[in-house]
Amino acid sequence: MTIIHLKTAKAAAERNDDDAKVRATVETILKDIEARGDAAVRELSQKFDNYAPDTFKLSQSQIEALISRVSERDMEDIRFAQAQVRKFAEAQRASMQDIEIESVPGVILGHRNIPVQSAGCYIPGGKFPMVASAHMSVLTASVAGVPRIAAATPPFKGEPNPAVIAAMHLGGAHEIYCLGGIQAVAAMALGTESIDPVDMLVGPGNAYVAEAKRQLYGRVGIDLFAGPTETMVIADETVDAEICATDLLGQAEHGYNSPAVLVTNSRRLAEATLAEIDRLLTILPTAETAARSWEVYGEIILCDSHEEMLEVANDIASEHVQVMTDRDDWYLENMHSYGALFLGPRTNVANGDKVIGTNHTLPTRKAGRYTGGLWVGKFLKTHSYQKVLSDEAATTIGEYCSRLCILEGFVGHAEQANVRVRRYGGRNVPYGAPALPSSEAAE
Repeated sequence: MTIIHLKTAKAAAERNDDDAKVRATVETILKDIEARGDAAVRELSQKFDNYAPDTFKLSQSQIEALISRVSERDMEDIRFAQAQVRKFAEAQRASMQDIEIESVPGVILGHRNIPVQSAGCYIPGGKFPMVASAHMSVLTASVAGVPRIAAATPPFKGEPNPAVIAAMHLGGAHEIYCLGGIQAVAAMALGTESIDPVDMLVGPGNAYVAEAKRQLYGRVGIDLFAGPTETMVIADETVDAEICATDLLGQAEHGYNSPAVLVTNSRRLAEATLAEIDRLLTILPTAETAARSWEVYGEIILCDSHEEMLEVANDIASEHVQVMTDRDDWYLENMHSYGALFLGPRTNVANGDKVIGTNHTLPTRKAGRYTGGLWVGKFLKTHSYQKVLSDEAATTIGEYCSRLCILEGFVGHAEQANVRVRRYGGRNVPYGAPALPSSEAAE
């Protein structure tokens, strides 16, 4: 097996140092918000966003005024995107059925899918107003049936961004806050004098938002650890350097720490992509951000075969994986660790980010090994229930339960079963003894 790194990223040790600094900063801020509530939130918003209105919650009249500033074309595009997201989310919801079975005569087992009762949706927007994130979190929660949806987004150029507010409102948010960063997710999770706490936090964000969600997990549920965006392009010689370079830089522009990786079995394509990236960085309007991200976090990995490419891709478990090869469906069948797949040169990650209908809040930092992305099911809790309808069933299940409890030494547990065997089976089971089947008891 020969794998050559034509370009390497920042060393893992350096990334760990960065992570430690983020953890310490977040921990301090969360403690402050928990202790001082609205006062701490207001100071942080002033410090980081230079924004401290009388109230961070937008009134209905403010929402309507902001929406009136969005052009009809932009509103039409937002509605189209939300229609695609809604269509897919509704299909996903329909796939999740409540069930009920009769496991043995007289014993009913079932489960119900119940929405969380409140969700806090974070929509990033400090550098770029993330209109699409409102569709992905707020609208998906709405399709799931969440009865209270609070949504927060940072100010953009000193005020709420009209297009983001329009998307949050159209998506079904019940409360909209112009509030960003750690202070937003902490206020929604912990609650303050003016913001009621939620049961669950969802939505992407920068490293600080992701770390805040990690530290708040347990007090509230979270969707997943969705930090700075990651992208991977798996390509062979069926595509060219322009499309590979464009797809890599298109995600690298998200921020200064957005990993972008090309995995290929073609040295010619790898070298041509490196050259094309250099060319595009001379004309890309967001080149300052993308260049820094590519310089520090970009990688090009040259493999001998598709099997090696698959192994590398599954090990990295990137958030977005763009596959452009002569065997795209083979990757679909064999990839097991990733956020979302984008198959073939006709699609791309931006489709998924903005409009095609799948959710763009996806696992990062190898979390694709154990979880998928945000979807309608994340807002639903599957709760089981049981019913025993007949004396015969109560007696039969009680006998088995009694003996299994005694096997483990749980006499009190056994008595829960024994009292049913006595009452509904008419059997005289001694206290603390296993309930034998009636045929054996008779002997």
